[in-house]
Amino acid sequence: MEDIMLFWGLAILGIIIVLWAQVNINSNYKKYKQVKVKTGLSGQEVARRILDANGLQNVHIVETQGELTDHYDPKRKVVRLSHTIFHEDTISSVGVAAHECGHAIQDKEGYTFMRVRSALVPFVNLVSYLGYFGLLVSFVGGLTGYLKLSILVLLVTVLFQLVTLPVEFDASKRAKEQLVQLGLIDSDEHDQVGKVLSAAAMTYVAGLISNLLQILRLVILLNGRDD
Repeated sequence: MEDIMLFWGLAILGIIIVLWAQVNINSNYKKYKQVKVKTGLSGQEVARRILDANGLQNVHIVETQGELTDHYDPKRKVVRLSHTIFHEDTISSVGVAAHECGHAIQDKEGYTFMRVRSALVPFVNLVSYLGYFGLLVSFVGGLTGYLKLSILVLLVTVLFQLVTLPVEFDASKRAKEQLVQLGLIDSDEHDQVGKVLSAAAMTYVAGLISNLLQILRLVILLNGRDD
């Protein structure tokens, strides 16, 4: 009975943590999407200035669909900014655009954790595909086999998330430094940008904690079957 309560308690806790992080990033993003930056520069213009200042004229900036779909593509050397971030001159736009440029600078400098994360991608994808065979495993090895496979997939995901955290925190640090050094924001705006980037980083932390709790839930279930 205690195991069952703990099992569902961990599930609920994981959901609460993820929801909190999502609400936090959405509220901060929307709040500072209404605050204009004093320079009047759009996210795309800020990104271009940061990239050029760091000798990254070869990195292109393109508009992509969706909201908060912004990312840096290290293979194609492209910073992809969503419509709002690309065009608007707000704290949110400038912060997110600068963050993606932080990844481009990491790529140029060969930032260790970014290189490790890139090297892990093929392995993570391979293990993730194993999840699709979970149903087959459940037929062959029973629920125990399915649980073990699920734990394996989650452990690999957690490893990837652990490597991702320093990459994201470092990119945000670089973003704020570049914005200040290039005179793109003042001290008040620096604090506001920090709130947006911190909220975004917490989504990665929440995802990691949620998966750790999920692993614990599966271990409890697995031990219950062994008993």
